[in-house]
Formats: sequence, C-alpha cells, structure tokens
Amino acid sequence: MTPHDTPAIDAAALAGLQAWQGRSETLHDQIVASPVRALSATLDRDDPSPAAGTPLPALWHWLYFLPHHRQSEIGPDGHAKRGGFLPPVPLPRRMWGGGRLRWEAGNPLAVGDTVERRSTIVSVEHKTGRSGELVFVLVRHEVHNARGLALTEEHDIVYRAAPQPGEAAPAPKVAPKDATFSRDIVPDDVLLFRYSALTFNGHRIHYDRRYVTEVEGYPGLIVHGPLIATLLVDLLRRHTGDAPLARFEFRAVRPTFDIAPFRVHGKPGADGKSFALWGEDAEGWLTMQATAVLA
Repeated sequence: MTPHDTPAIDAAALAGLQAWQGRSETLHDQIVASPVRALSATLDRDDPSPAAGTPLPALWHWLYFLPHHRQSEIGPDGHAKRGGFLPPVPLPRRMWGGGRLRWEAGNPLAVGDTVERRSTIVSVEHKTGRSGELVFVLVRHEVHNARGLALTEEHDIVYRAAPQPGEAAPAPKVAPKDATFSRDIVPDDVLLFRYSALTFNGHRIHYDRRYVTEVEGYPGLIVHGPLIATLLVDLLRRHTGDAPLARFEFRAVRPTFDIAPFRVHGKPGADGKSFALWGEDAEGWLTMQATAVLA
C-alpha cells in the first residue's frame, strides 16, 4: 500500500484507535553524564563537564527513556511499527506537534538520578483539514526521581495524511520582528544526525533525503521539533544565565528544513519571568511558538 492508498478513518476505525485511551507504560532509566556532554557539544556550548548532582537543563530529559525497539520492529518510516503503546494510526506522516511541561520546585532532575517515567495516553482525536485527515494523540508523562515527582509533560503527536498531487501548502504566518535576543542556526546534516543519534531517533525524515522528498513529499530534511524547542530553551539559557524553568509550552507551526539557515528568537514579558520564544525560517515565516516561565 502506498501513502496515497491510506484508508479513511471512519467511525469504527476511530473507535478502535480510541480504545488506546487510558493505556499506560512505565519506564526506568538513569541520568548518566555522557549524553549531557554530547548534547552540550552538539549545541556548541562550552559547559563544565557534568558530575553527579549537576542539574539537568530543561528539555534534556529527552536524552533518556529512549525507544529500544528491535530492528525487526521498525516500520518503513524508521519509527517502530504502529501499535504497542501508541495506537496504530494508519496515516503515514507523524510529527511532534508540541507540548507543555511543568517542573516541580525544589526537585530538579540531576546527573546521577535514577528516574521513572509513567506515560498515559490521554486522548485520540480525529479531524479533517485542508490538508486531509489528521489524528492527534495526547500523551502525558510524569517523571519521578528518588525525591518524588520532578516533571510533568504533555506531548502532542500529530499524524497526517500523505500529500496529494497539486495540494497547496497551508498559508504561512510571518514571524514577529520584535525580538530582543536571537541566534542563527545552520541545520546541516551533521547537526541533524547527531541529534537523531543522541535521541536514538530512526525517523527517516531527519536523515534520509530521498525518503523525505520522494515518499513524504517535503523539500528537504526536516529539523526535529524537539531540537528546535531545545534550541529555543538554549537561547534563553544563554540570555538568562541558566535560570531554571518552571513551565514551558511550545507548538510547531511550520516544518523547518535543512535547505537554509533559520533563526531562534526571544523577548521578555513585562513581569520579567516569562519569555516569548519563536523560530523563524529563512523566508521569514514562523516555525515554532513557545512560552517559558522562569522558576
């Protein structure tokens, strides 16, 4: 079956997918130092070498609880085959749509922590838009260390239909022009490869140019949504001097491709603790919106 043959999701199929609501899984891991060093190098930071007790920067928990599916369990897009913990959505394009995170005061994740992540599928929703069918899966993660709950994250996963011949792209939004601090990012193959490797992400849209252009119909490799979110928070860290976060919310607006440099921007709110953050592609279009609140 080709992407264009993907069946419509009727009421019966949606009911089957929604049977996954309420499913949960629990994973365990340890926050070791080597991925912290590696991501620091990938983001071109000159951080001290992490040691036991070093606080984990915001969003760097994505270096842990990685998927370890066997090679025979990988699907044609490089993700694990549909089913298992996540519902088997029969739409070929899968993206990280955004998320909302809240850190517990006084209990930061740190190098050396033994951690547990409890994940629950909260909802499965189906919509039809200009670009065809969409399925939204909301997953809630709760991350605990020995001291208790440290982080709550809501993760939005978006599944989309394959592009149709002649299909018009959604109308882009112009990025704001009132940033007070910014950084230019060159999304070359090495940056994307290193982040894929660090997160054990086999999704071919991030490294297989022929697949992403010929099968999924995009103009170039797609920069990981979590990488852009991490770059936004990293920009804020460079501006505030590593002040810890209490909350962070982000939403992917438009894919970012590796065919041109892009920019990340920020500006403070009137209260001095909240910040607007956003990504902008080389054409000036908004690619990601985010809000961060300092602890």
